Amino acid sequence: MAKKLANRRRPAGTAPKDILFDKQNYILIGAGLVVVIIGFLLMAGGGSANPDEWKPEEIYSFRRITLAPIVVLLGLGVVIFSIFKTPKHLQQEVVETINEEETI
Repeated sequence: MAKKLANRRRPAGTAPKDILFDKQNYILIGAGLVVVIIGFLLMAGGGSANPDEWKPEEIYSFRRITLAPIVVLLGLGVVIFSIFKTPKHLQQEVVETINEEETI
C-alpha cells in the first residue's frame, strides 16, 4: 500500500492540472474575507449601557452608515476578483491550446 502511494507523488514545485485555484487565488480570497470581517466590525457597536437611552450620533455615525458598507463591498469585490482570476497554469494551457489551433 505504501509503495502505491509513493508512486502517486508529484515532484516538488509541480501543480496538478485539475486544481481550480492557484495559491495566489487563495491568498486573495483570504484577504478579501479579512476585509469583509473588518467592515462588519466597523458596523458593530452602538449599544449603550442604558436601554432607555437613545444616541443617534453613535448609531448613525459616518463609520457605521458610510465607511463600513464601503469596506464590506470592497472586500466582496476582492473575493469576486480572486474567484474570476485565472491561475497561471491554466493561462499556460490556454496559450498552448491557441498555439496548437493556429498551427493546424
